[in-house]
Amino acid sequence: MGYAETYQASLADPQGFWREQAAQIPWFEAPTTILDQDANGAWRWFRGGKLNSCYVALDQHVAAGRGDAVALIHDSPATNSVRKYTFAELTEWTARVAGGLADLGVGKGDRVVIYMPMIPETVVTMLACARIGAVHSVVFGGFAAPELATRIDDAQPKVMVSASCGIEFDRVIPYKPLLDEAIRLAQHKPEHTVVVQRPQAQATMVPERDIDWQSWQASAAPVDCVPVDATDPLYILYTSGTTGKPKGVVRDNGGHAVALHYSMHAIYGVDTGDVYWAASDVGWVVGHSYIVYGPLFKGCSTILYEGKPVRTPDAGAFWRVLAEHKVKSFFVAPTAFRAIKKEDPDCALKAQYDLSHLEYQFVAGERLDPPTYHWLQEHLPGIPIIDHWWQTETGWSICTNMAGVELLETKAGSPTLPAPGYDLRILDDDGQELGPNSEGAIVVKEPLPPGTFPTVWGDHERFVESYWSQYPGFYLTGDGGYRDEDGYVYVMGRIDDVINVAGHRLSTGQIEEVVADHPAVAECAVIGINDADKGQVPIGLVLLKDGSNIAAAALQAELVQMVRDNVGAIANFKRALVVSRLPKTRSGKILRQVMRKMVDGEAYKVPSTIDDITIIDELAERFAVEGLTAAAKGVEPK
Repeated sequence: MGYAETYQASLADPQGFWREQAAQIPWFEAPTTILDQDANGAWRWFRGGKLNSCYVALDQHVAAGRGDAVALIHDSPATNSVRKYTFAELTEWTARVAGGLADLGVGKGDRVVIYMPMIPETVVTMLACARIGAVHSVVFGGFAAPELATRIDDAQPKVMVSASCGIEFDRVIPYKPLLDEAIRLAQHKPEHTVVVQRPQAQATMVPERDIDWQSWQASAAPVDCVPVDATDPLYILYTSGTTGKPKGVVRDNGGHAVALHYSMHAIYGVDTGDVYWAASDVGWVVGHSYIVYGPLFKGCSTILYEGKPVRTPDAGAFWRVLAEHKVKSFFVAPTAFRAIKKEDPDCALKAQYDLSHLEYQFVAGERLDPPTYHWLQEHLPGIPIIDHWWQTETGWSICTNMAGVELLETKAGSPTLPAPGYDLRILDDDGQELGPNSEGAIVVKEPLPPGTFPTVWGDHERFVESYWSQYPGFYLTGDGGYRDEDGYVYVMGRIDDVINVAGHRLSTGQIEEVVADHPAVAECAVIGINDADKGQVPIGLVLLKDGSNIAAAALQAELVQMVRDNVGAIANFKRALVVSRLPKTRSGKILRQVMRKMVDGEAYKVPSTIDDITIIDELAERFAVEGLTAAAKGVEPK
């Protein structure tokens, strides 16, 4: 079947469609009910089925005679090393670590918080938790202690697993002091902390509580996989909440295994034995879905990369990994390519590497701006550039171009069409469905497909209130956008990134597209700020390409004219500031809302995931000098 037939089948008969996909994974007991609702009214997939996610990821491949195939490649420019692990080696290691966790009293349903860098022990710990039915919660390594403490209190782990340090470029970041402080701040105290001592930094251990990983795993006996229900939780992954309290997205075992196994071929075009690389971090949902679980479920070789797109050692780092490991399908955030484009605009370093094995280039994690899309098309000729859109909450693609089903025409700025199982709609404020090219809230009609979240950890009321209350019967994605006359979806940004200029709703993403298209601009962000006359007006913050010497005033004049020509005078775009950098999370998302609140004098909370906190002070000073802040305008801060 092509895309249209596949998609329609998934909506017309969701139980039949997903029953067929569920048959592709090894169940200990097949599900008795494909889809129903629990006592809270939440939709649940594959009730009655029993499986184990670690078995699906590892043991089944050994049993099938593929134990000698490479499962995990740890490529670490940070430590100048490459290590490969077969399915047999990874299974044996994971079984021992699972035994070590069991020795510490961890069992089915208990939580383990993992606070680690991009090292093999991180992947093994995740799989070891799954092996014994424990629930893991990975917190991005280097998170600030107060943020880690809130997650400890919410998840209430019996054990924590960490490492002495992480490495970013040439900086060694000690984790243990942050971990110790987080445990001090938290009301819940984990019984034990297991610490991987890395040679770059030795952690000071707390007697009786802290355990050395090496001796602990060496003395542990391997254990078998524990059968769990399809509806049992596999992991909790925290995402930022508007209240400041993180939301613990819950992922179940059954739906997760079925959806991710399906997605590996249907979306990413890979099969058993292929090499797949998602250049993300295990602290984010991409790392969970497409560094650890998805590729291993399918029997692929997956790459765990401890490095950056640039300065490790140069802007050719990604090309080197792709060539050396013969990657077939590659997935990364657009911000990584913008960093490469900034340092190597003509992509000269790529010529050193053989990319003949690369068949698909996927991007997601933020909006793929058309200039970056066209740059990729230019420098990866013949390779489909596939934008796709999904969220922590969904766990896999909402919209995508399906490499393993039918590659459709791509359109700059669009992640193409909805994936199977997602009945996507565009609604106005009153819940009325909008026609083509009308921007509104992007929602998905219930039930969501397998692999998506059934609740928020410990707070189902929040799950309902945050995601289902505004448009009953529809999941509120929180993103705004539109569909064109061909049904292609355009995600223009978070709903609160829609600005109202003199009564006209405009997407900052629409303006960003135009600004980013200027030949001197490497990257940009557009935010809407309060204006006494217009309600809100947009301003642009731009980074220049290396070597660009255009004067700031000339650049601003050209950008103003470009926005006027492409969006219209109605946008009222009149200010563009050249900045040295933009505030981002470690996953590359620009903190637009924080910048908007800074300018408008509103209270704001800088997330602990920020890449470099000093940029906030720099911007605050710059905004004041430019007369943009509330205080500079003589307005009382809110």
